Amino acid sequence: MEIFKVTRIYTDANSDSRFEDIEYPLHPNGTIGALSEKVNVTGLFFRTVLPTYNYDFHNAPQKQFIILLDGELEIETSTGGKRTFGAGEVLQVEDTEGKGHRTRNLKPTERRSIFVTFD
Repeated sequence: MEIFKVTRIYTDANSDSRFEDIEYPLHPNGTIGALSEKVNVTGLFFRTVLPTYNYDFHNAPQKQFIILLDGELEIETSTGGKRTFGAGEVLQVEDTEGKGHRTRNLKPTERRSIFVTFD
């Protein structure tokens, strides 16, 4: 069975943000490829940020998937964990409370992404 890998950012019981690697199973669906189960979503936003984007510790405004279209960014959790993400990667951001996470652009270019909110 194929899987689609996503990085989740969540708040633990101590109010710290953490990374978790999660997998969405994909099921064969003939000539159209493999599909996951349906994920119910509530909204979609397109976003650009300047090359100088460097956002100190903050919480996500709502639970959301972030689909990175280009550029490269680093996310740091409140525990000091850091990961780098690039074009085509998907984040599942759920740290709407707690100590939050820090985000910064790593390339001197405008970065584009799509935010898809969920409950």
